[in-house]
Amino acid sequence: MTNPLMEIYDERARDLLGSDAKLEKLATGCIWSEGAIWMHEDGSVLWSDIPNNRMMRWQPEEGASVWRDQVEYTNGHYREADGSLLHCSHGQRAVIRTRFGPGLSQPVDEIVVDNYHGRRLNSPNDVVVKSDGTIWFSDPPYGILSDREGHQAAQEMRGCHVFRFDPRKKTLDVMTDLLICPNGLAFSPDESLLYVSDTSMVPYGDKGFHNIRVFEVIDGRSLSNPRIFATIAEGEGLSDGFRLDNRGWVFSSSAIGIQVFHPDGTRLALIHVPETVANLTFGGENRNEMFIVASTSLYRISVNVQGIQRP
Repeated sequence: MTNPLMEIYDERARDLLGSDAKLEKLATGCIWSEGAIWMHEDGSVLWSDIPNNRMMRWQPEEGASVWRDQVEYTNGHYREADGSLLHCSHGQRAVIRTRFGPGLSQPVDEIVVDNYHGRRLNSPNDVVVKSDGTIWFSDPPYGILSDREGHQAAQEMRGCHVFRFDPRKKTLDVMTDLLICPNGLAFSPDESLLYVSDTSMVPYGDKGFHNIRVFEVIDGRSLSNPRIFATIAEGEGLSDGFRLDNRGWVFSSSAIGIQVFHPDGTRLALIHVPETVANLTFGGENRNEMFIVASTSLYRISVNVQGIQRP
């Protein structure tokens, strides 16, 4: 029996959801939820409520609360191998590292990178960490276009880029300037591919894009052979953030729910969500719980896959 929450477009996705899987609303009351991240230390989830300039925290027993306020409009997050938490800060126009004590107490921030050859970054949006420790992030202009999700300011960079920062060498390199507004990004399980969404439809309408591109990763430090991997159908919004499972399936946000794609680009399924989805993360002991940030709320649903979010 197919779960009514899911539309199946390809038989390979038939067992994605159990027949009794339910979409739970864990928290609400945000303005625009983004950047969900699983914290394995205590089974909690952190996420950004960007216009409210705060980071939220959901805990299994305590429910939702404000983890940190006045956080300079953080967006996407990722964990480093040592457990540190990386943030994309619209307000500081930087990638920020946070270290913390037990129970996520006593957080201490430091700027990882905030400029490219002396020019301030636009407003870092999403970030991933490769297994070699390098930090890859997108840098569209959304945080400097108005004061709603950052601080309105002039753009110092010539265009928008995907960057690679090497924390050992302290070097920042442009990986691509092909996308008009690069947004979500994630590596394939073997890190041979990098997926990046282009959400330029937001500022540019019909002149912009709402697709995901995929690049080959060459020697772990450059990109080649870009192609369009998938396009979100007209009327279904755009791919903001996304995550992959251990088979390489891509789980993407959209206006109508989670769009699921095979590595060959075939759309496999749609998991309906009643609010516009911005991002998601995998969590739980077996990484088979999907936590979804959608407009005002945080949702959870159990899936028959294993996400590869690290650590």
